[in-house]
Amino acid sequence: MKEHATRLALIRALSDGSFHSGETLGQAIGISRAAISKHIKTLQSWGLDIFRVQGKGYCLAKELELLDCDKILAQVKCSHLSLLPVIDSTNQYLLDRVGQLPSGSVCLAEYQQAGRGRRGRQWLSPFGSNLYLSMYWRLDAGMAAAMGLSLVVGIAIADTLTSLGAQSIKLKWPNDLYFQDKKLAGILTEMTGQAGDAAHIVIGMGLNIAMPDREGEHIDQLWTNLADACEILPSRNLLAANLIAQLQQTLLEYEQVGLAGFVERWNEYDNFLNRPVKLLIGERVVEGIARGIDKQGGLLLETEQGVTPYIGGEISLRGC
Repeated sequence: MKEHATRLALIRALSDGSFHSGETLGQAIGISRAAISKHIKTLQSWGLDIFRVQGKGYCLAKELELLDCDKILAQVKCSHLSLLPVIDSTNQYLLDRVGQLPSGSVCLAEYQQAGRGRRGRQWLSPFGSNLYLSMYWRLDAGMAAAMGLSLVVGIAIADTLTSLGAQSIKLKWPNDLYFQDKKLAGILTEMTGQAGDAAHIVIGMGLNIAMPDREGEHIDQLWTNLADACEILPSRNLLAANLIAQLQQTLLEYEQVGLAGFVERWNEYDNFLNRPVKLLIGERVVEGIARGIDKQGGLLLETEQGVTPYIGGEISLRGC
């Protein structure tokens, strides 16, 4: 993190959304104006929208609210909270520390250099625009009991966003959140453990809050921001605290009732319920009407042959 200290100090100085001259920034941070210019270019590559006006200096396109451990922990109890502004992957950070951290530990980042989504895809993670959060959870019932966990996590996130004023939040099987048929957030659940032992689960989420359009040009599907779903956008620190609290509560409930206790709630959020969809299973395409999920977390698809459940793996759901 030391190599990023100067850049993070520069971000904090610019976070108020006001103009700051290169000379003033250099004096405050203790580096030259030329070094400021080089660091600005790096910050722009991180996805920060910084521009320069002759005679005024540098300015962020808009004020930036940085994540703050103290503000988050003032609103929620958490067994361990790590806030690492720049990281390869919040999920990987926790996976590397399984057995060292208590269950319920959380890792937050402002920028992920190697964020990943389902099936190893890259997850675009510009600095400070969105929310990148992972939680470690020890499931004593074992790996078999974790079936469908990403569905339950989706409910927890949807409940949180709805409670904070977001409208019409929906879920897409098996691990995405939607708003107006566009992707709002993704969930990545990764697990380690041995048969007969506890399951060690890392639950990661990436939530678009105010993704810049120029960053979003690299996304290969329709996407949206939480700002589009809320009349008043909640603070990122408030959002993080509420997500942590809701995840804790939902995972404890899941340990008691399993996925069967969440099926009805998931179906209420289902973006494609009773709508025509197609499943991509390798080279095969199956079209039908989505009928929600079953108690095992399988997607129920109605075709001319009847209603058939489909479980995850290499299956991809698309709206028709």
